[in-house]
Amino acid sequence: MAALEISPTKIGYVIVKARECAVKVAAWDDGATSDHDADSILESFSDDATRGQLKDFIRDLNEDEQASLVALAWIGRGSFGPEELDEALDTARTEHVNRREDYLLGMPLLADYLEEGLDRLGYSVEDAEDDAL
Repeated sequence: MAALEISPTKIGYVIVKARECAVKVAAWDDGATSDHDADSILESFSDDATRGQLKDFIRDLNEDEQASLVALAWIGRGSFGPEELDEALDTARTEHVNRREDYLLGMPLLADYLEEGLDRLGYSVEDAEDDAL
């Protein structure tokens, strides 16, 4: 059986950052100004640094790490079972969705899927997230 080719700490970082992005609400203005006040910290702007950091982090992962992240998300959302990790990894490598960072960030429940995937594969979600902080 194959194993994930990405460290739980890196997965934990993606989960934490994806959660930070998910809690943000739509901005009440267009975000055209860079003068965001303290009340708008949980608003989502087009120039949002958290989303940009997460996108850059995923983009900088190697091919195997990116494929593992995609496969893990698929296992978490139930597209593959934990016993199908090899198949999920192969599919993630061969289908090579356009830009994996855009694909992953397009999943509304990315953090939940990654947590569920880790849990289904027997990893400690708490340890992965704690190590990432």
